Order: sequence, then structure tokens, then C-alpha cells
Amino acid sequence: MRLLYINNSGGGFADYLDVTDGTTVSQFFKDKMPHERPEDYLIRVNRQPVPRDYVLQANDRVTITPTKIEGAA
Repeated sequence: MRLLYINNSGGGFADYLDVTDGTTVSQFFKDKMPHERPEDYLIRVNRQPVPRDYVLQANDRVTITPTKIEGAA
């Protein structure tokens, strides 16, 4: 299934991705950001916060935004 992924970390980018049916938000995050902690990010689907066990659907818009900015005072 295809969805839009928007990563607001660093320079940020957006792209359409194909993911396996039944993929949860938690699995998606671990796949795309394996060395990061989910609690350091706001993860939204279709502009709404979702629980980590939310199952992604075709045409969802997934946004991952850091809640902590490195180097900020």
C-alpha cells in the first residue's frame, strides 16, 4: 500500500512510500528511524496524533517531527 511520509527532522523531506499491509505506526517508525527513540518525536497520521498500535491505511499521511531540537538552549 502507498502512503505519504513527511520527515521533519533536519532538512526534512516528503515522499510516497510503499509499505506492507498491516504495518503499525510503531513498526513504521522503527523501520524509518532505527536509531531514534519514538518518545522524542511527535508522530501524526493525517494530521492527528495516533497510538503506536494504529494500523496504517492506504493513502495515509505520516508526519514525524522532533520534539527536541539538538543544540537548543
